[in-house]
Amino acid sequence: MESKVSGLLTEAVAPEIQDHIYGPRLERMFVPCFPYLTEINQAHVVMLARCGIITPDIARKLATVLLELARAGPEEFDLDPAREDAYFNYEAKVIEKTGADVGGRMHIGRSRNDLQAALDRMRCRDYCLDILAALNEVRHVALERAATQAHVVMPGYTHLQPAQPITFGYYLLGIAGAFERDFGRIAGAYPRMNLNPLGAGALAGTSFPIDRALTAELLGFSGVLEHGQDAVASRDFAIELLMGCAGLALSWSRLAQDLFVMVSHEFRTLSFPDSVFGTSSMMPQKKNPVVLEHLKGSSGHVIGALTGAMTAIKGTNFTNTVDGNTEALRYCYEVLADTRAALSIVKLVLANAACNEERCRALVEENYSTATDLADLLVREAGLSFRQAHHLTGLVVRRGLERGLKSHQIKSGLIREAARELFDQELDIPDTDLEHCLDPHEAVASRTGIGCPAEPEVRRMIEEARRRLGSAVDETNARRDALGMARERLHAESVSLAGQ
Repeated sequence: MESKVSGLLTEAVAPEIQDHIYGPRLERMFVPCFPYLTEINQAHVVMLARCGIITPDIARKLATVLLELARAGPEEFDLDPAREDAYFNYEAKVIEKTGADVGGRMHIGRSRNDLQAALDRMRCRDYCLDILAALNEVRHVALERAATQAHVVMPGYTHLQPAQPITFGYYLLGIAGAFERDFGRIAGAYPRMNLNPLGAGALAGTSFPIDRALTAELLGFSGVLEHGQDAVASRDFAIELLMGCAGLALSWSRLAQDLFVMVSHEFRTLSFPDSVFGTSSMMPQKKNPVVLEHLKGSSGHVIGALTGAMTAIKGTNFTNTVDGNTEALRYCYEVLADTRAALSIVKLVLANAACNEERCRALVEENYSTATDLADLLVREAGLSFRQAHHLTGLVVRRGLERGLKSHQIKSGLIREAARELFDQELDIPDTDLEHCLDPHEAVASRTGIGCPAEPEVRRMIEEARRRLGSAVDETNARRDALGMARERLHAESVSLAGQ
């Protein structure tokens, strides 16, 4: 049995290769790639006709069958792994409907190499815009929740140890800031992704007088990736997108880890409605934060896909190769879909997280997170250097813990006692001053500088972030609209060429 795709090859593809390489690849890729493959074929036919490379009659027949196949969808195809890949299966259907003389002309002036590069770029850019739109929704929820929680005092932690009082709104605003930078990194990849490789051919272009700028316009690319070998050799646009998604996954995983700790019985500073959590099959008292565990675990898949892609590419020649282009992206699209889905979960989590204000207040009072404010008071009122005040406050905290005191129960007598022990001198700090500086709400309110948690400053930062978010939404929508208009033009050109 001879090859179905080559006059050079005298044998059909081995059954093992069909069963384990081409067959699974076709099943995995043909349906999601079908719309892109159709659009690429339509744009190429329009360009061949416009450049006079094919006759109007052949162009009409090709445009007609491509429109028919677009309407019929991928279900029209009986996929044959003996034909190797999606393109050869698609071309075989066109030839079946139009004959070899007509259908065989669709591939003039191009290769599967530049065709696949274009398909990957189009597929990545759609995922990119979907992810950016979903990320903007997450940023919106984070900012709105930050605004409603700007007054809710909670403990802030470093090294998972009590540090200083902050507010839940301040925390959420910080998360929104991380997501904003993630947006910038992913959005920054888009212009480099949205370049047309069609016309590169196998790697050195073609002798036919094609119009690469026209196919770029018809497919919504913002320009042409000129160098032919670079165009087919490189999948750095996908790597860059995966890098951005890996950074985003780190952000959502760290958020999930924080919330995971906060909902624990030992902390109990946060709660969620039952619809967000799971339970135990054996232990009836359990309310399990499985959704947070999912977010933490899913971040590993994104990082794994990036690592796998880079590992597959690193030892390849700088040209078109299966390992560098196809196998490298084996898990790319699955992970991009997972990233888009994970953002829906992140949005749900942020929208439903409820801070336990009473528990937060109790923790702030018993964990001495206002100790820095006491040290600052000693600097201002007692004239101590900060290091002296730091040592003195540390001793006060130790004595307070030994005596079972909470921070707001510290009085001037304990300050005098510690000063005598440490410096052999008398310090008299009024109890009213201590009461104010050790109050967690006043500690938060006193921090009014740029980037601090005082409510007016948090609200100022939220408004600035909202303005930047508005620009991000406009940018994403404009890019989506540009692709939509290009698709409409391509469809109109195809319909006109078909004479319909």
